[in-house]
Amino acid sequence: MSCSNTTRSDRLRAAASECEADAFYVRNQSNLRWLTAFDGVFDDEDAHAMVVTRRRAVLHTDSRYGEAFRRAASGGVIEIDGAGRSHAAFASDVLGHAVRGAAAEGGEAHATKTSMRDEAAGEASATVTRLAIETTMELGEFRALEKVFADSSVELVETSGVIVKLRAVKDAGEVARMRVAQAITDAAFSHIAAFMKPGMTEREVQIELEDFMVRHGAEGLAFPSIVATGANGASPHAIPGETVLEAGQCVVLDFGARAQGYCSDMTRMVFLGEPDERMRRAYETIREANERVQAALMPGVTGAQMHQLAEDVLAHNGFGGKMGHGLGHGVGIDIHEEPVLSPRNPLPLVAGNVVTVEPGIYLADEFGMRLEDFGVITDDGFDAFTRSTHEMVIV
Repeated sequence: MSCSNTTRSDRLRAAASECEADAFYVRNQSNLRWLTAFDGVFDDEDAHAMVVTRRRAVLHTDSRYGEAFRRAASGGVIEIDGAGRSHAAFASDVLGHAVRGAAAEGGEAHATKTSMRDEAAGEASATVTRLAIETTMELGEFRALEKVFADSSVELVETSGVIVKLRAVKDAGEVARMRVAQAITDAAFSHIAAFMKPGMTEREVQIELEDFMVRHGAEGLAFPSIVATGANGASPHAIPGETVLEAGQCVVLDFGARAQGYCSDMTRMVFLGEPDERMRRAYETIREANERVQAALMPGVTGAQMHQLAEDVLAHNGFGGKMGHGLGHGVGIDIHEEPVLSPRNPLPLVAGNVVTVEPGIYLADEFGMRLEDFGVITDDGFDAFTRSTHEMVIV
């Protein structure tokens, strides 16, 4: 993705312009990872900030990361600022001689106005009036920005989810990375299906599953794995414990690898011996719902329509109202991104959206089931990354 940061900075500039702002202040870690397209330099510490103006993209960090970031940025369009000062002071320095108007996602709408010159960016006497700030910003940091610009004429502009919406449309490099993550996840399912047997605990299976992914190329987990047997499977976010796997049960496995900075996500069932008729009918129903939605996914359909299609299949087969959650969600740098396949999304999907399809049936005190794949919306349909079988897996 050597050229991605150029494209992504330009996409953010265009979005800032739509907000009637010409600079953007970014603090959210996942948004920074996406904007920079840097590999292997971010960790979990919330230590960085970025300002994107009409002509510059400047990332502020501290001495712990400076050299690694400079190496990652070498030859690219992103400047690295490692000066020891606050993020608010950094933003002031960049904008103090910078752009006309800057956008900010987040915080509460407050404004002061000044005019400034963009000498640092080499722009001709451009007046800064608007800076956009992320919605994820903490109030204390917003107050610091408000204070540092109090005697200037920069207006802090509230925006909501601007970068998240940009991230919802993946480029080819992002798709390739998620295919790598899913290949590890598919291999892990083949391994764990052969490993599992009655008498093991959910926790034992979880440890083996996660260890396999890390040993076979994952840089980490996309999320803590779910292993839920018997009645525990009726809780969609069950936490694996000391419950013992028993013959006659079905086991829900929901897991994913993180590779090259991107997540995968899948859910499969393993049946410990031949399932009874009720289990078999439930599984055939979620399979039908999954496959019918995948066949219907394409640009122009809405998340709400796809969710309803799955609900209709469940109801037709006697399991109406037994799902209880949205049909799917976006995946990327984070395990939950936009867009969602749920009643709350009336917007049309577009090519480049990456979504999960995960219909489920949950019967309290009996069992739960979910069948999940994920993939990308293409110009004429849906390309699933998941390669694991939809046939019943019986061990």
